[in-house]
Amino acid sequence: MRQTEQILGGIEGLDTAEEQVTVSVPIRERCKDLILTDEVIAELMRRIARDVEKGLGKDTHKEAVIKCFITYVQDLPNGTERGEFLALDLGGTNFRVLLIHLGQNHFDMQSKIYAIPQSIMIGSGEQLFDHIAECLANFMKEHDVYSHKLPLGFTFSFPLQQLGLTKGLLETWTKGFKCSGVVGNDVVQLLKDAIKRRGDIQIQVCAILNDTTGTLMSCAWKNHNCRIGLIVGTGCNVCYVEKTENCELFDGDVNAKPDCIVNTEWGAFGSDGSLDIVITEYDREIDENSINAGKQLFEKMISGMYMGELVRLALVRFTKDKLLFGGQGSDFLFKRGNFFTKFVSEIESDKRGSFINCREVLGELGLAHATEQDCANVRYICECVSRRAAHLVSAGIAVLINKMKEPSLTVGVDGSVYRFHPHFHDLMVEKIKQLILPGIKFDLMLSEDGSGRGAALVAAVACREN
Repeated sequence: MRQTEQILGGIEGLDTAEEQVTVSVPIRERCKDLILTDEVIAELMRRIARDVEKGLGKDTHKEAVIKCFITYVQDLPNGTERGEFLALDLGGTNFRVLLIHLGQNHFDMQSKIYAIPQSIMIGSGEQLFDHIAECLANFMKEHDVYSHKLPLGFTFSFPLQQLGLTKGLLETWTKGFKCSGVVGNDVVQLLKDAIKRRGDIQIQVCAILNDTTGTLMSCAWKNHNCRIGLIVGTGCNVCYVEKTENCELFDGDVNAKPDCIVNTEWGAFGSDGSLDIVITEYDREIDENSINAGKQLFEKMISGMYMGELVRLALVRFTKDKLLFGGQGSDFLFKRGNFFTKFVSEIESDKRGSFINCREVLGELGLAHATEQDCANVRYICECVSRRAAHLVSAGIAVLINKMKEPSLTVGVDGSVYRFHPHFHDLMVEKIKQLILPGIKFDLMLSEDGSGRGAALVAAVACREN
């Protein structure tokens, strides 16, 4: 109990002289299930470490929840990569095409974002890849490389079982996609087939990778100490550099190169009940109303796709229990998906004792009648949800840092939550420091366009090797 109180006290730093309104006692009490004690975090770390080992093991991989897919990316950038490369970044409702020129310690990048209509997201795989191939061709025309033969790195940010650097089978769709005829198939081949159907562009797909691998590669180009790539955005996933000999599913000569990047797909952690010690009624409701119920539970507790909705569900519950807004909600508040994750960042960006952003957000939600007390409570609920997310990520990162036993390393991080939440970085640094083995040094480095530049770098490194 004392420890929870200490965490509750520390969560706000709220009781300062400048703070006019403190959080109400009933709200503090009701938010306790969103706060992770040290004991709970230690137990989660044990479970994550166990599941990572299962994912790496030949005999345990099939039943493993954290799959630890082999990426077959074994070389990090060393600064000698040169040339002209394309990158294709597919990971959400938009995709990007990039043209990258790598020179000595500099790169020049041009890119364009293309939308994926909802009808294509839930249509056929052939439609999806034909749409992508058409956009690739248009992009090459616009940038005067239509007749060039270009290597391409393909960032595909969905769970993928890789069978080689240019072969990957889609395990399952996430993030609202449900294209038929893709799950279980090689997405590189589907892209190649779509390019071939057009017959007008020359593209050599050199590598398929996940956005986490791209993040690691992008950071490693600048900082050769980078060993972990983390995404905390629409989704949440991590990859890290593992010793090839520990990758029991590696298909090839394990002695040829000492290291291999492993894509953990840790967003799936908890689907076997491992997160039951921390799951709340809000997490359950999010899961039940998602298109992949029972899956990606860890991700649902962390990522930007769900963070705002977690806060909204708590606000709704407390409003109905007459602990917020005088028990008077609004149609906007009661409608699913109306509390965006960016609202969490905005509300937590308010200076202590000021509720300018908070009032603006609540006004948008038809809650202009909110009192100062309500604003303090809403901010506190946001803090509990975002801090829990930061602590869950930190627990997982600490497991990997402790496993790798490098005396010092860099974690490359990307994603909208990490990038735009005002305290996420600091919360992670503070918590990871507490959880790693003594004597290990680490730092978090914001990735510059991991899924774009990183994809081109994987292609460039593959060309360098060849």
